[in-house]
Amino acid sequence: MTKNLILGLLSLFLFSCQKNSTSVKSDSEDFRPEYHFTPNKNWVNDPNGLFYYEGKYHMYFQHYPKGNVWGPMHWGHATSYDLINWNEEKIALYPDESGYIFSGSIVVDSNNSSGLAKDDQIPIIAIYTNHDPKGENNEALQSETQHLAYSLDSGYTWTKYTANPIITNPGINDFRDPKVIWDDDNNKWVLVVAASQEVFMYESSDLKDWKFISKFGESYGNHDGVWECPDLMKLPVTDEDQAKWVLTVSINPGGPNGGSATQYFIGDFDGTNFTIDENFAKEITSNNTFWLDFGKDNYASVSFDSARKSDGSKIMVGWMSNWEYATKVPTTTWRNGMTFPREVKLKKTDNSYRLISNPVRDLNLARSKKIEGSNLKISTENKTIVESQIIGLNSTEVNIQLAINDGEKYTFSLSNDINEKIVFGYDDLTKQFFIDRSKSGIIDFSETFANKVFYAPRTSKNEILHIKALIDRASIELFYDEGETVMTELFFSTQKFNSLKVKTEYRDANLDKVEIHEIKSN
Repeated sequence: MTKNLILGLLSLFLFSCQKNSTSVKSDSEDFRPEYHFTPNKNWVNDPNGLFYYEGKYHMYFQHYPKGNVWGPMHWGHATSYDLINWNEEKIALYPDESGYIFSGSIVVDSNNSSGLAKDDQIPIIAIYTNHDPKGENNEALQSETQHLAYSLDSGYTWTKYTANPIITNPGINDFRDPKVIWDDDNNKWVLVVAASQEVFMYESSDLKDWKFISKFGESYGNHDGVWECPDLMKLPVTDEDQAKWVLTVSINPGGPNGGSATQYFIGDFDGTNFTIDENFAKEITSNNTFWLDFGKDNYASVSFDSARKSDGSKIMVGWMSNWEYATKVPTTTWRNGMTFPREVKLKKTDNSYRLISNPVRDLNLARSKKIEGSNLKISTENKTIVESQIIGLNSTEVNIQLAINDGEKYTFSLSNDINEKIVFGYDDLTKQFFIDRSKSGIIDFSETFANKVFYAPRTSKNEILHIKALIDRASIELFYDEGETVMTELFFSTQKFNSLKVKTEYRDANLDKVEIHEIKSN
């Protein structure tokens, strides 16, 4: 595709009285994504119990199967061979007289350390928070404890352990979301659990009896809300002969642009204590908090057990919504879904480290139509990159590379025929990325959904800017600087976007390379 054909498809068109139309959808299926997981119907929030076993990815999730708002929590269940196409299975765990099934994790107990194997069936162990609603307004009841369930058929049916709880409440109202890992360095199981605004750590040899060993968080990170959904993982540092430990923890509220978000810490774990890296600690002091995603709509991200890529990276999935408006978004059949799965790894900087996130490479399997161009001229007036006649923008992967001019501002806009649009880009004068969904369509369901432009600081010093955008009907995930900064946002346009435009603020410039793939699931 030549640059003249790509850029010269159509000149900018001035729209008439339909410009500000925000007619509500009659069918929320119009918002259902092509290649992101959503439940067949009703409510979903945190991903739970992610694991890989016998060639299949399993994802459980907080689910209320009787309504499209939060209710007594169950664990829903979905499976996939490729992280793109998901098959929703039967409900895995139901609430009972002891309480609701809150978030937790799953490990494959390959060596039967739990002793729960039977007939040579490897036990799959789920450890989750049991939430007793009777204790919500009575601190003496200590409503949240950690429970165990196990499966002997690869995760499809579950038996609750008769000796629950396996970890009692230490006297904390918010004591939830256990994440279990195998610590290969110290030959034991380790569990991290959110405890108000800290992370408590436990150890075990059999997954049933747990001993408290340490805690982390009092002096570090954001404390503007309750901590939830921690994860602990050891990751190799790219191009370095070393590995570091990463502790992620979600917080609500307190996110960088309001509401829910996930922060991370980099350091070392000796089998007992997580110690933050000295240089990383200095950066937290000077730059406040490091976020897994600066957008409004990635929360409760956790990693898959028994799943690593060949370079040692882990795979994470987050809930693609925000507690500020999750119960109000304009879908009815189903409500909320998951981010596209991401590979996370570590990068060494001049003085410290960064957590890098990018879409799993499995996405390449779903690429369909493609257009590309190079050395594309852009100016201070909107220039069309692509129109729907060439390739649909409803389910798309967009890759852009440009050489940054000092002090320049680059603005990209996705739009439709009634001028609803998502605007995003980079301002080199302020060294900030931005996204604006104030004209994206339906926004009046929440005062905080589109009340301002959302920003993220650029930490890379690279003179070349790489942008990867995943667009999937009602969401955009932006991966800047090869995943060093990420922003995820929902939107609810009343018509599909069919045009991508770009402009500069002060002077003409070039896009070195543009590559656009249509994405199709099976």
